[in-house]
Amino acid sequence: MRVQAFMFYGCALFFLATDVVYWLWSKDWTGTTAMALAVGLAGLIGFYIHFTIRRLEAANGGPLYEDDPEGDIAQAAGELGFFSPHSWWPLFVGLSAAAITLGVVFGWWLVLAGSAAMLMSVIGLVFEYYRGHFSH
Repeated sequence: MRVQAFMFYGCALFFLATDVVYWLWSKDWTGTTAMALAVGLAGLIGFYIHFTIRRLEAANGGPLYEDDPEGDIAQAAGELGFFSPHSWWPLFVGLSAAAITLGVVFGWWLVLAGSAAMLMSVIGLVFEYYRGHFSH
């Protein structure tokens, strides 16, 4: 994954060069600020990935299988995580977010109702496996 970090560093450099050229030609502060934020975002993501890789390599005792040129696909086998196959809570979270967004357009009462629904649906999503049939 070290390649991904350097890809984001390259994007940050590209955005920086583009930002300087844009500012010199247009003198537009809005676009220049937006491009500067893109530089910062790409640099931040590259920095995070770079130092996360270093920490994982130190814990692993060597390079990760993604960075091994002699690596095999079978090295990536194993559990990737737990994914809920039957949960309806993400649908309710999405509907609550839609209600909040529509509330900004149609009225603040809908923002309040959507926020209450969002709070309840996020609590339901987080604590889904702590009660009922699927509790641990």
